[in-house]
Amino acid sequence: MGQGIPDSHQDMLGKAAFGHLATLNPDGSPQSTPIWFEFDGENILINSSKGRWKDRNMRRDSRVALSIIDPDNAYRYLEVRGRVVDITEEGALDHINKLAKMYLGKDEYPFLQPGEVRVKYKIAPEHSTSM
Repeated sequence: MGQGIPDSHQDMLGKAAFGHLATLNPDGSPQSTPIWFEFDGENILINSSKGRWKDRNMRRDSRVALSIIDPDNAYRYLEVRGRVVDITEEGALDHINKLAKMYLGKDEYPFLQPGEVRVKYKIAPEHSTSM
């Protein structure tokens, strides 16, 4: 399964758990955003709008960290550090709709704004910390 992710915490990647994505701003300071995510068995997939801070940061510097708290036990967590290995608009709207189904139980993402361009990112895990 996911490289760098312990077997003991693989189950958290299939839950509708919120993650906090940390990216690096141009000046090197961290930027953190709560996000929805999906695990494809190897990589973590996330989604955002083109032009947001995290979008611009990941395009400039692929290094990211994602911390996840187990929704069933707030004292159990997983932190994954890795790199964004793919950024695409292709299939991104379908992906955010899939995440909306997982997190909200809705078939379509209800917060889409007119003219908004969705982007899908693939994060390859390199290292993790867990408790």
